[in-house]
Amino acid sequence: MSDIRDRQDLRERQLAHLTRPGSRPALVVVDVQRDFADPERLTAYGLTDAALSALDQAVTRIGDLVDAARAAEVPVVWVELGSDPARPWRSSNWLRGGDYDAPMSPDEPCVLGTPGAEWYRVRPAEGEPRVVKRAYSGFLGTELEARLREAGCDWLTVVGLTSECCVYATAQDAVQLDWPVVVPRDATAAYDLDVHAAALVQLGLNVAVLGDTDEVVDLWKKAAL
Repeated sequence: MSDIRDRQDLRERQLAHLTRPGSRPALVVVDVQRDFADPERLTAYGLTDAALSALDQAVTRIGDLVDAARAAEVPVVWVELGSDPARPWRSSNWLRGGDYDAPMSPDEPCVLGTPGAEWYRVRPAEGEPRVVKRAYSGFLGTELEARLREAGCDWLTVVGLTSECCVYATAQDAVQLDWPVVVPRDATAAYDLDVHAAALVQLGLNVAVLGDTDEVVDLWKKAAL
């Protein structure tokens, strides 16, 4: 029982820090693009009906958070994969196919200028920053850190796809760059329910405070008081 109380006390202190007067949150939306979210483009992954349903629900909740962030004047920053055939990600080639020097595969997701790279069911509003990446983390080789620093953001909510990959990598880099991070369980997903559950465990252990969409919106409201 004391361990449970200790965890509860820790969480209360963490959330109190996020909602202190003058706190400035931001919402970071990662890779909600057709090649990662549109069921018509995911057949090769063999998702179960349950995984497809979870993915659909996560995209819906991401949209809810985007709407709530705009209403609360919380900055929304959009991170998107932009695979460039002129600059193939060679270590990824090696990891997936064993050929470091291979040209970019025609099956590479989110190739710049293709329909697969388009946003899916959510999209940036005019003036909202967009950051194009070529690897997992939204911070690697991009201006994301500078954008967030310029906006004076104190803590981040990271949502998007997928929980074990680009959301994890982006959230992990954020905490290493000294931002407290919140990840809503219901606003991210993976293509396998067990993989998603394991990703949430890892996120909660080392990277983020876990919550849900409604709690995040409540935190934004409290921070605005």
